[in-house]
Amino acid sequence: MSSVMESVSHRRVRLGNVEPAAVALLKQLDPLIVICTLFACELAYRDRFTPSLGAYAALAYILTGQLFSRLNIRESGHAFSDFSRTYGPILLQWASVVAMLLFAAFAFKVSAEMSRRVVLTWFCVTPVALSAAHVLRRRAHWFAANGASAPRHIIIGANAVGFELARRMSTKGFLGYFDFRSMDRVAHMVEPDKLAGHCKDVAEYVRRHNVNMVYIALPLSNVPRMSELVNALRDTTASVYFVPDAFAFDLIQGRLVEINGMPALSVCDTPFHGIDAVLKRATDLVLASIGLLLISPLMLAIAAAVKFTSKGPILFRQRRYGLNGEEILVYKFRSMKTTEDGPIILQATKEDPRVTPFGRFIRRTSLDELPQLFNVLQGKMSLVGPRPHAIAHNEMYRKLISGYMIRHKVRPGITGLAQVNGLRGETETIEKMRERVRYDLEYLRHWSPWLDITILWRTLGLMIRGSKSAY
Repeated sequence: MSSVMESVSHRRVRLGNVEPAAVALLKQLDPLIVICTLFACELAYRDRFTPSLGAYAALAYILTGQLFSRLNIRESGHAFSDFSRTYGPILLQWASVVAMLLFAAFAFKVSAEMSRRVVLTWFCVTPVALSAAHVLRRRAHWFAANGASAPRHIIIGANAVGFELARRMSTKGFLGYFDFRSMDRVAHMVEPDKLAGHCKDVAEYVRRHNVNMVYIALPLSNVPRMSELVNALRDTTASVYFVPDAFAFDLIQGRLVEINGMPALSVCDTPFHGIDAVLKRATDLVLASIGLLLISPLMLAIAAAVKFTSKGPILFRQRRYGLNGEEILVYKFRSMKTTEDGPIILQATKEDPRVTPFGRFIRRTSLDELPQLFNVLQGKMSLVGPRPHAIAHNEMYRKLISGYMIRHKVRPGITGLAQVNGLRGETETIEKMRERVRYDLEYLRHWSPWLDITILWRTLGLMIRGSKSAY
């Protein structure tokens, strides 16, 4: 055991990518473009530089780096079409950044210190510049993958992982598949011209055909054979990459991480690590504070209406599961004649006699959820996330639905992806709850700041129209 530890203790693996240098550089340009356009507008209007403008630029740099790093727009193959596809999503992302910048300017009372024509011109020019940069980046990526200098590569493993890897890569420079199985066993799976040979001949093939990159897409059970391959390929100049079958698992926030130089594959994780956690919490604090300031008169009016239309407390407190399954107290305006919080809780149904007349209105418009803004400020909830269920329901559904408790890897939300897709109110069948959980897990898989903004916008529309499924 000690000899094994000694053999790996000095080794480190860093996370990186195989992009050409030009593409990697262009992918980092978004925040710099935002700053450059700001200072270009400043010079064009011959305005003086102020510390407030410098702080504004720094905040714009941080926000742009976070939001635009997740922008993924597919390449169409034509420069003008690329620009038209790119401009819309970038304009929406930039509008989100602008909204945050305007709030910061007014909150810190620095808006008067900056030239309005400079800032307004900057707001208009920046999305055009960003769209042009994105088109340039994708053009550079295409030329790097399909140009005359495109790397020559092979894939070892005529299997599902190898086929998917080939589909995601450029066909330019792809020389074919190798496999340990005989050619007649894999001939029906691969086009004849894409079957390069048997693995015993791979090193010689790489030397003879000047192969630059070798991708090993074999199952993890083939470690001895992979070791033989790597040793044989050490006598070549090709770069060798192991592509594990990560998709054998149902990935929640699947990504490669580094633990002090040790590589690890995240199979089931929260999306909120590092700066993402800071961004999520800061957004919650800012928007919840703004919301409470704006709607405090409405909340006072609802509280008075609850008090005078039925007997009982104004606020209903119920124990639910929060982050990591910890118990939290969730606040709501009382909408029922009862305040149940025991081991058995009946969900509200259509024409439920427990619901008060005024309670029916605030439930349909989701106004009963507004006190949860205080839960957000406490750090117990988020504006967007899986809706928290009563503890009694959690204990029942965790036994019936696979992966149910994974939804508690993030803070519960006032609204969520399931709710804006019509899954509000009663879940009288296990299938309805299973569908709600499916949306919750989709949220964990694909979280981004833009997804949160989209859900909040759709929730606002539902509140205005009212929900037919909320009883």
